Amino acid sequence: MDGMVATSMQTILRAKALTRRVTLGAGELTILDDVSFAINAGESVAIVGASGSGKSTLLSLLAGLDLPSEGDVELAGESLSSLDEDGRARLRGRHVGFVFQSFQLLPSLTALENVMLPLELSGGADAQRAAKYVLVQVGLADRLNSYPRQLSGGEQQRVALARAFVTRPKVLFADEPTGNLDTRTGSAIIDLLFDLNAQSGTTLILVTHDPGLAARCGRTLRIDAGRLLA
Repeated sequence: MDGMVATSMQTILRAKALTRRVTLGAGELTILDDVSFAINAGESVAIVGASGSGKSTLLSLLAGLDLPSEGDVELAGESLSSLDEDGRARLRGRHVGFVFQSFQLLPSLTALENVMLPLELSGGADAQRAAKYVLVQVGLADRLNSYPRQLSGGEQQRVALARAFVTRPKVLFADEPTGNLDTRTGSAIIDLLFDLNAQSGTTLILVTHDPGLAARCGRTLRIDAGRLLA
């Protein structure tokens, strides 16, 4: 029994024959075609491929933001296809963090309030203290009460990293997290991302077109025209 538990805990995310099709005026387009793999807890995995290859679609399916035409995703042992939209949202709230290229901070909230938000939504205790702690970790101790418009791009992405890690997620999805940053700022953000990841033991799944960034991950999944290359 113990061995069975250990094995089930080891795999945090499993893609099972994922296929995603969309209907266009001229017919049907296959964006992903029969993609299968497993990711173990604590791994860092890069998803790479040319623009339009299907890698961002794959990330959306893995996070339960979209549903496949065929196949399934198991996240933290639960089948996403068996859950309704609210169920998938609750699962993400418990287990998942996100970092996006566009930061996606709420402009009407301060840095501190943006980081507190996921804790407040999940009913977490002492959201303010936890948010302050992680903002200090990302070097923004003096920017707690600043609004996104008052922050540089690099500072906004630091807030986004703090927001992603404050819930101590089992899985962190990052979609081109340095895409809107200059090279120097982007490099600093990536160092911070991997530092936070190492401290938390989170499973990191990173979509990127940057081969240098992909090389820092423990494993690379390459998508080409919707198919996973060996």
